[in-house]
Amino acid sequence: MAQNTPVNSQITDSVTQANTKVLGDAAAVAMGNLYQATAQALGNAAHNSATAIQQTNVTAQAATTMGVATLYAIDTASTGVATSKVLNS
Repeated sequence: MAQNTPVNSQITDSVTQANTKVLGDAAAVAMGNLYQATAQALGNAAHNSATAIQQTNVTAQAATTMGVATLYAIDTASTGVATSKVLNS
């Protein structure tokens, strides 16, 4: 109970209880904010990981395509060189 003041004691008790409730809730609100921030960070990490894997797969596919194209081009080029030597001799 509040001390005697010119204000009604019920009002001072109500304000005191409201302030006490805010102070009591502060720890729970802080933990809730921490959990939300942690969940957001983990979600971002998972998303970044998936994006990195996708980009790696695109790069590997492009490298494979260029490698196969080079192998086919070498066969054609060597055939052209051999044919040229045969025709020039």
